[in-house]
Amino acid sequence: MLSNRQKKKSRKVVISIIIIVLFVFSIWIIFQKVSYRKPGFVRYPEFGIAIPESYSIHGIDVSKYQATISWEEVKAMKIKNIQLGFSFMKATEGIGNTDPQFKRNWKKAKDNEIIRGAYHFFIASKDGRMQAENFIDKVILEPGDLPPVLDVEQLNGTSKLQLKKEVKKWLEIVEHHYNVKPIIYTNVDFYNKNLGTEFDDYPLWVAHYYQLEQPRITRGWIFWQHSDEGRVNGIRAKVDFNVFNGDSTEFLNLLID
Repeated sequence: MLSNRQKKKSRKVVISIIIIVLFVFSIWIIFQKVSYRKPGFVRYPEFGIAIPESYSIHGIDVSKYQATISWEEVKAMKIKNIQLGFSFMKATEGIGNTDPQFKRNWKKAKDNEIIRGAYHFFIASKDGRMQAENFIDKVILEPGDLPPVLDVEQLNGTSKLQLKKEVKKWLEIVEHHYNVKPIIYTNVDFYNKNLGTEFDDYPLWVAHYYQLEQPRITRGWIFWQHSDEGRVNGIRAKVDFNVFNGDSTEFLNLLID
């Protein structure tokens, strides 16, 4: 029989083992939370990122930084159930600039039956009306296209009040011209700090990386840019990945009639 001293020693060993097991299990739980195998995300080596599979409609956004794109390869790429169904592309910037790849991207995306959308990169220190006119002059939206997008993510040395004033000009002029409410693109922090509730009536495309299930923002949103590290056949550079927050019927209802 074991002595009292031996029994105490055995209990200490058992307790130590339990503590070690609990510690290792806790570390494993923490690792699972911070690793790419986040709830709802599955890593796709072909795309180079983890993708939130709980969303059914996936897309990208591109500009001159993706250079000349082979849209045929973009359209053909399908990994398991993930296929890129839409692409936003930069059209204009400020009061006179046009993305050098826009005209080609705009045509080739449609030729390959990829739903397309155009965005304007907003310069807060420039007049909102002139920026709206720049966009309208370069972008002809057709039935089946996505609504126009205003990319606003910098103050450019202006005040918050001035930013809002010029943004409102752009949005109102563009909405009147195309007869559809524009989408605002920005990141969570910029929206909360500089735009806020005054623009809550506009559809939101929000950038927020490394989140578990959705962007951390209290208002509603329709597109989520969840990564800027994606890879796509036919595109040499890394590319932003997005999801649509809804089903196929809601997506089709969003498109221009």
